[in-house]
Amino acid sequence: MEFEEFESDTNPSLTRFEKMLKTNRILFFDSNEFENIISYYLENGKINLAKKAIKLGLEQHPASSNLALFKIEILIFENKLEDAERLLDELIFSEPSNEEIYIQKANIYSKRKLHEKAINCLNEILKFSTDNPEVYSLIGIEYLFMEDFENAKTNFINCLKYDESDYSALYNIVYCFEILEQNENAIEYLNNYLDSNPYCEVAWHQLGKQYLFYKKYKKAISAFDFAIISDEYFIGAYIEKGRVLEKLTNYKEAIENYKLIIALKDESCYPILRIGVCYEKLGNFKKAIENFNDCIEIDPLMNKAWYLLSNIYYKNQDYHRAILNINKAIDINAEKEEYWKLYAKINIGLSLYEEADIGFQKIIDLGVADESIWIGKSDMLIKLGEYNYAIDILDECYEIIEDKSIITYRLSGIYFLQNKIEEGIIELKKALSLNNKNKYIFKELFNKVANYKYVQNLLN
Repeated sequence: MEFEEFESDTNPSLTRFEKMLKTNRILFFDSNEFENIISYYLENGKINLAKKAIKLGLEQHPASSNLALFKIEILIFENKLEDAERLLDELIFSEPSNEEIYIQKANIYSKRKLHEKAINCLNEILKFSTDNPEVYSLIGIEYLFMEDFENAKTNFINCLKYDESDYSALYNIVYCFEILEQNENAIEYLNNYLDSNPYCEVAWHQLGKQYLFYKKYKKAISAFDFAIISDEYFIGAYIEKGRVLEKLTNYKEAIENYKLIIALKDESCYPILRIGVCYEKLGNFKKAIENFNDCIEIDPLMNKAWYLLSNIYYKNQDYHRAILNINKAIDINAEKEEYWKLYAKINIGLSLYEEADIGFQKIIDLGVADESIWIGKSDMLIKLGEYNYAIDILDECYEIIEDKSIITYRLSGIYFLQNKIEEGIIELKKALSLNNKNKYIFKELFNKVANYKYVQNLLN
């Protein structure tokens, strides 16, 4: 092949390389140029071009360990671990202090889930490079894979010791404290870190979240305020502050806080949604509806906004609008228990018991039904005249309901409706003995039966 020396210093190496590929003429590049070209292709996901550059680079510079490491990186990416390991073993003899070799070797062990071997490999680097934050971070990650959170935390702390700007390490430290249920230690660590890094918005944000764990809301707000002072564009701090203000029922202040997020030209619907929730809590349904509609206009697939709109209409007994909106929410996400629960309640308001029963059954099918759902379904079946099915449902949920009178009042009423008077009387007496205060259940569900004289005598 014919090689041409670099001819024009006005063309960058990348342009020359791509021109070479098009013309099929071989040009010469120094090893640094190849490294820059390969890095560019890898960063932009152009793997095939990176492989071509690596191949040509090693042909021109066969002794370059950096180019060989790029080849190894590609082999690992393609899961050709044996080939990568063979090349690494060759390199380690010629450059025993090249940390990148150990990092790639550890990467292979990690992919094979041999995390202890990966850690041992990375510790080799620390023998000649003790102040290496990247290595401490990689060791920390291996310990996370092993769920050894104490050692993971120690290594992430060492990482941050040598690189105070590594916020991913800071997040991991706090995560380890939380998993180990050492929230007090997390607060102490963050406060110490902030003594030397007083304008670290991430640390203030994490400190605020730790105070939230202990329900120290004023301290949490103060921490979030400092995060905002450190970085006025830190949306996460505004959001957390807003949540705390809502918990404290300071809805007007929360609204003003969320408006600041909108002023920062945040494109998400979240602050608008929360403003709507705050207005609803304040009883200003008109403003709440306006904000929820604004959310939907920006993002028609925001199922939470459809749900909240439906809920307002339901509370105001506007069942027709409520059902239209809850149907929209369910169309977008049919896996939400609360959506089907509201769907059932709205249909009860519309006296559409078959549809309400569908809602209760959907929740049961999702596997998240509680006592109220099982009882709700049985009540719909009673209204639909499906008495035997209702009895089956009541039998099925018997074990999960602590107050058995809730079931026996219903069984009693069903027996009366089936003209099984003796069984009805037995169950009613049993229910009254279990919990006399719950007799309102019988009166509400079985109003006609409750007016029979012999039943009135029992109830009174």
